[in-house]
Amino acid sequence: MDADLRHDRQAGGLDTDTAPAATSTARVVGIVWGLLILNTLGSAGAKTIVPLPRSLIQMVTMGALVAAFALALVVNLRLRIRPSAFVLLLTLLLVPSLISSANLNSGFGALFRCGRLALFVGTLWLLSRWWDGGTTFVRHHIRMYFAVLGSVAAGLLISPGAALPELYGGRLVGALWPLTPPQIGQYAAVIIGLTVLLVLGRRTDRVSAAVVIVPSLVLLALTHTRTATLGLIIGLTLAIGSLVLTSAAARRFFTWAVLCAVVAAVGFAGALRSWFLRGQSQENFSNLTGRAKVWDALLAAPRSTGEKLFGMGLGDKSFGGLPIDNSWLAVYHEQGLTGIALVGSVIAVLGGVALLRPPSLSRACAIFLISYCAIASYTEAGLGDASPYLLHLAVAASLLAAPADPPLPPPAVPRRHVPRWARGPEVS
Repeated sequence: MDADLRHDRQAGGLDTDTAPAATSTARVVGIVWGLLILNTLGSAGAKTIVPLPRSLIQMVTMGALVAAFALALVVNLRLRIRPSAFVLLLTLLLVPSLISSANLNSGFGALFRCGRLALFVGTLWLLSRWWDGGTTFVRHHIRMYFAVLGSVAAGLLISPGAALPELYGGRLVGALWPLTPPQIGQYAAVIIGLTVLLVLGRRTDRVSAAVVIVPSLVLLALTHTRTATLGLIIGLTLAIGSLVLTSAAARRFFTWAVLCAVVAAVGFAGALRSWFLRGQSQENFSNLTGRAKVWDALLAAPRSTGEKLFGMGLGDKSFGGLPIDNSWLAVYHEQGLTGIALVGSVIAVLGGVALLRPPSLSRACAIFLISYCAIASYTEAGLGDASPYLLHLAVAASLLAAPADPPLPPPAVPRRHVPRWARGPEVS
């Protein structure tokens, strides 16, 4: 801890007098990140133990975003930002969003969502000042989502029936805050992967890691979320693979993980297949639980040239009253081909920068987050609007940012020459 503090002081040009102010600022930045996460939790989901009006939930989530922007502005009054291709592309994404939403094809709610996205992106610009390639935002991410999972676990203990409703096929939902199984699975998978990488990088101890990983694995299993599980496995494989040549701990973990996977595949093949299918028929599984029908209808719908280029305006990521559940098709529907090009550029730029970086823990965490979001984009929407997926990618961008250069020392003041005859008598 002392070594990390000394490093932070050197990187930011801090001395002992400014350390308390820096600590206070770091806490505010963590609060801002938590408010952004609260904003992206959403307002739709399962029925909670205590019924929460949707209007109240929306008021809380939007209030969190406004508070996040205000706090970020307070700690960055001089508007110092770092160049970021990631945030720049998100800013450009506002252009097709505004053009399509101005037609009001999706109602006045589209303009409201544009304002929300603008505040979200503006907050990321203000926070970019503290993106230095370190794991600070990884820790913020883990803490905040672990707190969210804590509320899910509390709801499960208080009312198992409400947390495992028949409406969702007995899958785990949020009983205190309306969270769907895919949301819970996503949060659990992301913090599991990041915590495993922190352990391999010796940035946390095994006991603290177990406190996060073990309950998160239980919650992930209860959600029966295939996308999150595959994203966790593939993302960790790619991330750890990037460390294999430079980390003995990564090589040992990779070897044991492969052995355990082989044993599980042979000894528990039936149970794993049953968990994976979730009681669905082969036909329903091949149609991705009905998603393919929605996708075909969306692609077959007639569109004007303007609608193909800029979309129909920001909406609730649904088509014909059914969820789209695909980031690329949702972006095409709402922001058109222009939006797809910009979102594709976000993934390509982050992935390209990650591949060009030398092996390190920050690079491995970024690879995990980028690959997870890319995999989840096939069956989950969110890459084109304020969402947890953009927060995951923002953490990846912070990990790939070059460390800030320490401030240059003040120039030496030249000493004034005093003639020998004008000097006072020396004291011996």
